[in-house]
Amino acid sequence: METSLFYLLGGVALIAAIGVVALRRVFYAALSLIVCLCSLAGIYLLLDAPFIAAVQIILYAGAIMVLFLFIIMLLDPFAATAYTDKRKRLMFFGTFLGAAALVMLSSLLRSYNLARAPHELLQAPGGIGSVANFARSLFGDYLLPFEATSVLILVAIIGAVVLAKRQT
Repeated sequence: METSLFYLLGGVALIAAIGVVALRRVFYAALSLIVCLCSLAGIYLLLDAPFIAAVQIILYAGAIMVLFLFIIMLLDPFAATAYTDKRKRLMFFGTFLGAAALVMLSSLLRSYNLARAPHELLQAPGGIGSVANFARSLFGDYLLPFEATSVLILVAIIGAVVLAKRQT
């Protein structure tokens, strides 16, 4: 039962992630990203990490995606835009980058044993998804990237407001 649920949630996440890239309307791509994030939260629940699943739903699928949708609606992507030859060049460049990422990921996944979990995390008090281990990792080893991400999101919001003011 657990394995079939994992494959179902993984398939939904994969289809939604493809929808994020393939959909032409930005609004629908953002909604597809919300579906992807929610299915990832389900996978975290299957891995006995309820705190990370709750953070995934509340923080990413909730707050961050509402912020993204607000910015998308603020910039009005539904206005008519003219497509030029840039689109063909960007598609070629995107295909090239995707193929390069696929080659790198395939070599990485071939060398990694997915069935083996790190033993030091399994033997730690509380297990892999415990709040204590998560907090120790987030506010210890990864404090600088965590704070840099919050500053980056703030700069993106300010940039969206500045771009929206120029259009009016």
